[in-house]
Amino acid sequence: MTATPAVSKTKKPVAAKPAKKTAPTPPPMFSYKAGTGLVAHVLAGGPVPGKGCDVAVVAVYKGGELSASAKRADIDTDGLVSHACKTDKSLGNSGTCRVVFNSGKEGAPVYVLAGLDDAEKLNAKTLRKATTAACDALKSLKPAKVFFALNQEVPKKSDDKDIAALCARTITESFYSFSACKKQDDDVAAPPTFELACTKSTQSAVEKGAAIGLAIGTGMQLTKDLGNLPGNICTPNYLAETAKAMAKQYKLAVDVLDHKKMEALGMFSLLSVGKASSEPPKLIVLKYNGAKDPKEAPVVLVGKGITFDTGGISLKPGAGMDEMKYDMCGAASVLGTMKAVAEMKLPLNLIVVVPTAENMPAGNASKPGDVVVSMSGQTIEILNTDAEGRLILCDALTYVERFNPAAVVDVATLTGACIVALGHVNTGLFSPDDDLANELLKAGQSALDTAWRMPLDEEYHEQLKSNFADMANIGGPPAGSVTAACFLQKYTKAYTWAHLDIAGTAWHSGKAKGASGRPVPMLAEFVMKRAKS
Repeated sequence: MTATPAVSKTKKPVAAKPAKKTAPTPPPMFSYKAGTGLVAHVLAGGPVPGKGCDVAVVAVYKGGELSASAKRADIDTDGLVSHACKTDKSLGNSGTCRVVFNSGKEGAPVYVLAGLDDAEKLNAKTLRKATTAACDALKSLKPAKVFFALNQEVPKKSDDKDIAALCARTITESFYSFSACKKQDDDVAAPPTFELACTKSTQSAVEKGAAIGLAIGTGMQLTKDLGNLPGNICTPNYLAETAKAMAKQYKLAVDVLDHKKMEALGMFSLLSVGKASSEPPKLIVLKYNGAKDPKEAPVVLVGKGITFDTGGISLKPGAGMDEMKYDMCGAASVLGTMKAVAEMKLPLNLIVVVPTAENMPAGNASKPGDVVVSMSGQTIEILNTDAEGRLILCDALTYVERFNPAAVVDVATLTGACIVALGHVNTGLFSPDDDLANELLKAGQSALDTAWRMPLDEEYHEQLKSNFADMANIGGPPAGSVTAACFLQKYTKAYTWAHLDIAGTAWHSGKAKGASGRPVPMLAEFVMKRAKS
């Protein structure tokens, strides 16, 4: 007896509509308001601590060498700063910090001495480390206003604007706190206002830099908030509502495609992932038109939005599964980047696309061996339902062809294999286009949010061959992050494309558990450079 083919390339299967179910709601005592993370206010000050500054942060170098601002502080404290450097030989080393109280002079601030190591070898990374250490010291002092002079220590080949932006962003990151899901947040103090040191000649650059750093820091806050929210709150619908709120705030265009619209487009790969969940999948499209020419080709960012990943029928181990709420950090990062871009009012066109679903096991869930048809018409054999991110991304990557994009970058917590390869330091970068890859690599280096380029050789595509479909959704254990990127590449031939695998960089585990906000700095830097070109 001849078996009837399960899938036809000429006629797409009709997906069964999921039964309408009401998602569980939080307990009555629980209340969450978006944007509760703390953002420090940073602005340009003057060359010396302004009126009302409780604390001043100044730099000291290895061996007790005082910066110009530290020399002024030494006079203000009757030599207490230089005395501290003489008695503590480690002061001045990278990351060290010391609080020096003033000698009783009226109006004199408390001084925080931050170590910057060797003055001749000062770089942005050392400055960021010192800024973070200083902010940690400030949290115990709880000042209302801080004079911050570290940005005056400008490394070679850097400018005042870039350094002010880095310091402002780092300050904002350092004072981030997530307490939205706690009954009480009395222990969370509001951050102080910061005045970045400047002179008349540097004031304009410092003001511009502070605004850029704050915008990126604010975008990172949104990314962290969304990532840190639990899966019962941050659902596909929640991400859609977040996009709508952003559209209203920044006057953006927004479109949310529901099950019916995606079905009409033939997005059966995306729909197959979310069909076993009571939370219906969505495709979110957010448009920012800042270019002088409204028809200018847009940059498109696509973010994976699996709001919780159980693995489906290919169920994940229970230990550590709670961290699978972070499987939507790609979506969170592109929304955070959009927020930063809207805050900066950059002169370019940017489109953010978020395919989002919840991957759950159930009687109607996708099974290993099932075959689905993607929007492109290519068929996929699902060998592992835990390789679901690529199944929602492939339809989104096909969808964005309609925008005739200048470049497309997708961002996804895609593979554990990327963590094996690169750990938690570098994001995995894949692209067949050298120019786009180099743009992203340079943006990451400038933003201290680095990536490492990985291969996409044709030979890797061999691992994705299937006897029963155009391709399989996994290629086996060898080079797992590479074959995942190769899978996505099959849907991106119409435009210039890059893929960022952020599985190792999107969040921290252990004591510091929480979303990192990466790669918002890299993406923001990339988009800013595009806006200037």
